[in-house]
Amino acid sequence: MLVVDRDAKYREWLRLHLGILFPDAAVGAIDLAEFEPWSAAAPGLECDVLLLATSFGTGPEDPQAHGLELLRKLRARNVSSAVIAVAEDGNELTAVRSLQLGAADYLPKRLLTPERLKTSVRVVLRRIEQRVAQRLAVLAQTAQAIALDPAAEPGEAEAGDEAAAALRAQSSDTPPDIPGYSIAKKIGESEKAVVYLAASAALGADVALKVSRTCREGSAERQALEREYKAIVAVRHPSVVRIHDYGVEKGLEYLAMEYFPRGDLKARMYFGVTEAETLRYVEQIAAALCVVHGAGLLHRDLKPPNGMLRECDDVALIDFGLARTLDGGAHSTRTGVLRGSPYYMSPEQALGEPLDARSDLYSLGVIYHEMLTGKKLFTGASAMEVLQQHVNAPPPHLPLSLSRHAPLLSRLLAKRREERFNTAAEVIEAVARLRRGTVLQAEPTAA
Repeated sequence: MLVVDRDAKYREWLRLHLGILFPDAAVGAIDLAEFEPWSAAAPGLECDVLLLATSFGTGPEDPQAHGLELLRKLRARNVSSAVIAVAEDGNELTAVRSLQLGAADYLPKRLLTPERLKTSVRVVLRRIEQRVAQRLAVLAQTAQAIALDPAAEPGEAEAGDEAAAALRAQSSDTPPDIPGYSIAKKIGESEKAVVYLAASAALGADVALKVSRTCREGSAERQALEREYKAIVAVRHPSVVRIHDYGVEKGLEYLAMEYFPRGDLKARMYFGVTEAETLRYVEQIAAALCVVHGAGLLHRDLKPPNGMLRECDDVALIDFGLARTLDGGAHSTRTGVLRGSPYYMSPEQALGEPLDARSDLYSLGVIYHEMLTGKKLFTGASAMEVLQQHVNAPPPHLPLSLSRHAPLLSRLLAKRREERFNTAAEVIEAVARLRRGTVLQAEPTAA
């Protein structure tokens, strides 16, 4: 799914909300000014559902009807993405015209509610599933006909060929050709990049090859992987992913990184994590943060999928795409723009405030709680509901059998960052005290 809007804050809130409603979806966001040149260069838009938030004016002749003009251009390019028009203004006339131009739904922005958004997207997804099922049925019929009559003329399967071509156009995922790397398979993706398992000729070993989806001239995303490369190089440490190579090939950035065949901490947690394992993982992530913060960086996106497991069961941090400096410089966190997962955001991050190292420590506390209990710290029907709980709701009480972890967890999850640990090194010391059974009961709590 892709959200398009000129309002950065609304765009990010909508992206986070969709991520909560549809956790299996990759939800991206792009500024309205960047959308048109990008969509012209991205066949099929590389998304199934497009939420287009802009002005739809008062009618087809209104010069402010920017949304209608975009719908015309998308239709002219035969874009297959299902478009949901989110109209900043408009009326019944523009609603009807939007649907005529191919919009799957039309939602007035001022009346948009979480329930209405969820219903609209679900209906659109059902239509997509039905269309794909119909195409697969045609392909199956064609394959059966060819099997029964191998000498059939090409023209006899024309309908099936058209369906096959449409299906290939919708689902094709041809790996890029990056010199020096032999790509085996796709192992992960986001709205901005795809990660492949690849063999490196130079290393004689497998690597995780992260390749940008697009590389747009003049875009702030153009050097996104370069920034990630520089961030990782600055924090060489056993608890941080090893980086091997960075380059640009045919306009696409790529990063070659350490490959983790054992998967991530999220998958590991499905099988249950003991208290001893939990403390060891917390300690290792804190050790990585010591180095990250010591290099003047803030990770900003700590979550179980970003903790990878080596063969020795040690954790290594990955995905420094959101890392920013802590010195308040030009590349530091922008107030009012949200980045990261709502399940693991600190209260100040949820409020769009400037962040510091203690924000990463809060996220570590959320992961700590989830490893202990097997449950997310906060859940809700929307991203806003989850974020509001991070800001206002007290953390749920631990079961009595886990109560010895409460003082340490309370320090990490304090609503006011002044009440948290100041550094990751202090967290490591607190974990050591907990192992020795000497946790100070006087430590402040988040209550």
